[in-house]
Amino acid sequence: MLIKTRLALAISAGLLLAGCSKQPEQTQSNKVAAVETATIENPFFQQWNTPFGAPPFDQIETKHFLPAFEKAIAEHKKEIAAIVNNEQPADFDNTIASMELAGALLSRVSGVFFNLTGTESSDEMQALQRKISPMLTRHSNEISMNENLYKRVSTVFNNRNSSDLSSEQIRAAELNAEQIRLVERIHRSFVHAGANLTPEQRTELATINERISALTTEFGQNSLNDSRAFKLVLEESDLAGLSTAQRNAAAAAAKASGLPGKYVITLNRASVQPFLQFSERRDLREQAFNGWTKRGDNDNEFDNKTIIVEMVELRAKRAQLLGYKHHSEYVLSNAMAGTPETAMDLLLKVWEPAVVKAEQEREWIKEIMAKEGATHKLEPWDWRFYAEKVRKEKFNLDQGEIAEYFELENMLEAKFYVANRLFGLTFEERNDISVYNPVVRVWEVKDSAGKSVGLFFGDYYARSSKQSGAWMNSFRDQQKLAGDVKPIIVNNMNLNKPAEGEATLMSYSDAVTLFHEFGHGLHGLLSNVTYPTLAGTSVPRDWVEFPAQLFEHFIAQPEMLKKFALHHKTNEPMSAELLARIKQASTFNQGFATVEFTASALVDMAYHQMTEVKDLNVREFEDQVLSAYGKPEEIVMRHRSTHFGHIFAGGYSSAYYAYMWSEILDADGFDAFIEKKDIFDKETADRLYKFIYSRGDTLDYFEAYEGFRGRKPTTDALLRNRGLD
Repeated sequence: MLIKTRLALAISAGLLLAGCSKQPEQTQSNKVAAVETATIENPFFQQWNTPFGAPPFDQIETKHFLPAFEKAIAEHKKEIAAIVNNEQPADFDNTIASMELAGALLSRVSGVFFNLTGTESSDEMQALQRKISPMLTRHSNEISMNENLYKRVSTVFNNRNSSDLSSEQIRAAELNAEQIRLVERIHRSFVHAGANLTPEQRTELATINERISALTTEFGQNSLNDSRAFKLVLEESDLAGLSTAQRNAAAAAAKASGLPGKYVITLNRASVQPFLQFSERRDLREQAFNGWTKRGDNDNEFDNKTIIVEMVELRAKRAQLLGYKHHSEYVLSNAMAGTPETAMDLLLKVWEPAVVKAEQEREWIKEIMAKEGATHKLEPWDWRFYAEKVRKEKFNLDQGEIAEYFELENMLEAKFYVANRLFGLTFEERNDISVYNPVVRVWEVKDSAGKSVGLFFGDYYARSSKQSGAWMNSFRDQQKLAGDVKPIIVNNMNLNKPAEGEATLMSYSDAVTLFHEFGHGLHGLLSNVTYPTLAGTSVPRDWVEFPAQLFEHFIAQPEMLKKFALHHKTNEPMSAELLARIKQASTFNQGFATVEFTASALVDMAYHQMTEVKDLNVREFEDQVLSAYGKPEEIVMRHRSTHFGHIFAGGYSSAYYAYMWSEILDADGFDAFIEKKDIFDKETADRLYKFIYSRGDTLDYFEAYEGFRGRKPTTDALLRNRGLD
């Protein structure tokens, strides 16, 4: 666990990296000459005279990153040394604020590098990622375990309320609420990172951190490479059941793979999931399903099972070294839920009614299968296919029909419209800002007074160099300490790129995801705090999903669907009759979806509540955990362990439950608009901005929610929305 100062992204991202390779030795004179040349040519060492100081991607090359990291780390070490060696007594300005300002170059380099490792991966970038990992991990360990730095932080922490100081000292040391919050968070981060350990324990912890860093990178790269290796190549005769849009997307994927005239299904969710829903070829559905669920579990060079075992063991050991029972207790000690027991209580409250509903959905599916004369057993690769038939029979609703109304350009306009109605924001597309891939688009964001808020990058299409899924990140976070620093935010998705001239159609689920990630984006864009550690989305996992999930609700509202869900050919809005059918079917298959998600969360919690790891077999472990909870055998985990990047390549270990925790907040929170009978009610929107989107980590999360909602949250809306009440 690392110090969340301005270097936070750099160091925490460093924990996601791995490996080391030795470079050829150089003579000292050659080294000096090389450094001088690199400094002249390297864009990271120059002032960026670009709009908003955005990264000049047209100048940045892979070769620039290593010397940039080396120089940035060296500069940051000097800045930290200056703080430690300051002869003046430690106070907020010369210690905490100085730490916040330190590491500017490291943050700059990291903000670009770690965004590109997820979107423009290559063998060269992966090798570089493995080399940079131990550098950053060691650097972060040096800071978080620096005894003299911790002493200064502790002095400020102990004096934060000024109760033990003289009146003159109080006036000099008096801190506002945001400063006190920052001091407490930084002090907690030091303790969480092992500052109170003995020297021997700190050495052991540093070794563990570095190894976890290596494993994390290896896991993520294996998942990406194993996904790349799979392609289901189809002929025209294999496409029965697929819509024209799905066929076009498969043809475009084939062309991109050098297979013109063929059709390709990849393991991107936007490709494989519709295939599982609509393909009439059961044998091909089985191939696609097995490819999808066995990522990282193919007993090949990209297999992740041994990595999982070692990582779970190391996390348990680290937690116990720091005085916690297990990794879950360690993680949740700094979360809204507070304890693993609280998180598990939520999951089981949702799990039990979800299983009951899934069993009802299974009976409906079996009835359809019987009507069609199917004699085979219902298998996991059959569920989505037959669920669509049930949806059509019981609700006269076809997902393929719905997708005709969800076109990317209209959905972009829709999310910008909501941001304008709620917060007065406008989005002006900019074509004069350098991007890292031609498909990336950039908008300047302005407030209601026409003042610039920041930049928003949108990267919406899948490609072989890009990791799967959807996510928000930043090239730069908002802050005021170093001036009026505007955020530069990016949203990523993995939509199928259509054939040239065709519209980009998405499923309703994709549209919800688009809104979800934009909710994260707004959380970063609307941040209005002084200190970068507390800015934007720099909050616990079970709070950070709340603003994103609340924003999802807007696309489901009838007035939004009427305005923006326009048929991609006729431009006609959804009919009232279709809207009624969508609403009627809104909770269909939610048993399946809830079981699928919660199964992953339960396995996550089971791994990370282990106190001793012996003879762990990943496949057997998943089965044992979920069998004990009575999981229907026809439903698998949404993310099987071997490609569960949230917990083994990201920051959600023992925290995947956070999506469900946040759903309590977002479902209950959106009811505040419903109760006003106006989804853009100004008073409610103003409170949403004041207490949620603009606050970062400057306020206790329960206080923030009550400030917005006027009361504590309840689970009623969550259960109602999922049809589990």
